[in-house]
Amino acid sequence: MGRMGRTRPWTVSDELWAKVEPLVPAPEPRVAGKTYLRRPGGGRKPMPARQVFAAIVYVLRTGLQWNALPKELGNSSSVHRYFQAWERAGFFQKIWAAGLAQYDDMHGIAWEWQSIDGAVHKAPLAVECVGSNPTDRGKKRAQAKPIDRRARHPVVARRRRSQSP
Repeated sequence: MGRMGRTRPWTVSDELWAKVEPLVPAPEPRVAGKTYLRRPGGGRKPMPARQVFAAIVYVLRTGLQWNALPKELGNSSSVHRYFQAWERAGFFQKIWAAGLAQYDDMHGIAWEWQSIDGAVHKAPLAVECVGSNPTDRGKKRAQAKPIDRRARHPVVARRRRSQSP
C-alpha cells in the first residue's frame, strides 16, 4: 500500500511560478561612478528568483523569523534583502492585483458592493465579565509597605511632566 506524501503549502508549483515569474523585478543595475566593494562579477552568484520566491513564501506561510530560514532555501539575509527590494519595487502589490484579476475572471467580484467589518475599541462590558486586567496587578507596588517596614522618602519630590521644575 503506497503512502501519500505530506503536502507542503509553502512549495511553489510550476503553475504558480509561471504566473509569478513575469512580475519579478529585474535586478538592480550597477550605478556608473559609484564605488563598489567588489568588482563586477565578483562574489557569489545571485540566487535564482524562483528559489528566492520559494524562500519568501516559506517564511510568510510558516511565520518563522527570517534568521530561522532553513539553509536549503538560501541565506536568510540574502532572502530578506531580496524581499525588501521586491517590496519597494511593488512586486507583492502586483501579485495581489493579478490574483484579484484572475479571481474576478473566474468567479466575479461584486465591485459595486463591498463591506468591511471591524472593531478597534475596547468592549465596554468586558471588565464586568472577566474582572480587572491581570497586567495591572503589579502596579500596586507604590502602595505596598516595604519589607523592612521603613518608610521611603524620595530625595526629589515626584512631579508630573506638565509641572514646571
